[in-house]
Amino acid sequence: MDGLGGGPKCGAPWKRMSKETATKRAQATGRNLLDVPYGDGEGEKLDIYFPEAVSEALPFLVFFHGGYWQSGSKDSSAFMVSPLTAQGVAVVIAAYDIAPKGTLDQMVDQVTQSIVFVQKQYPGNQGIYLCGHSAGAHLAAMMLLANWTKRGVTPNLKGFFLVSGIYDLEPVMHTSENAPLLTTLEDAQRNSPQWRLKTSPAQPVDPACRVLVTVGQHDSPEFHRQSREFYQTLRRGGWKASFEELHDVDHFEILWNLTQKDYVLTQIILKTIFQES
Repeated sequence: MDGLGGGPKCGAPWKRMSKETATKRAQATGRNLLDVPYGDGEGEKLDIYFPEAVSEALPFLVFFHGGYWQSGSKDSSAFMVSPLTAQGVAVVIAAYDIAPKGTLDQMVDQVTQSIVFVQKQYPGNQGIYLCGHSAGAHLAAMMLLANWTKRGVTPNLKGFFLVSGIYDLEPVMHTSENAPLLTTLEDAQRNSPQWRLKTSPAQPVDPACRVLVTVGQHDSPEFHRQSREFYQTLRRGGWKASFEELHDVDHFEILWNLTQKDYVLTQIILKTIFQES
């Protein structure tokens, strides 16, 4: 994305193969439920990966893939599953309709639906934690503003892990990435957590809910700017937010390294979940 790019979109071939191989390994060797419908739409499905000791009273991490809202898939996004399930975390990889089939409003609605589904399906969970990368971090961040009363259930949200995200969509309007999204200024503002939290602050449903905003050292300046400004907006709004710049990683490595159990972000996620559980 012009001004938002963090390096080549596809990354090095060995990293891409490693990500897909890790996903296939998780699908082949773990306890899982694949292509579970959370809504009526063809693209409204999710995959659930369980630890060896399956119980309803588990923490659940729900992941939303990136791809500038127009690429990516849940079917190649389970690469971080094994280090988390090995420690007792159930991992949900949720799909949503990417552009041009899906609009931003529709994607936000689908992500909301997926979280409601997990809460209703596993009401005894020990906490639901949302994680998203890039455009997926944007969609996860929009859940800070969700109207759960309208949905008839308040999910047990305990934490957000926002990885190299986009929180102000107005700059997207001025890039080549805008064409499939058809974003107007009104669309951009309505779907910008940064703009909405600044103009009409939302109070945390649970004051103990943690929000971690992360960015890679080698992410582009725009990702750095947006991440720091969003973190500051959260702090001013009373959210229990923290900020981490992860060293020696770019826009893709910051996420792909979650295949490693000793990676700093893997450890931060596990520490946050088990402090809360």
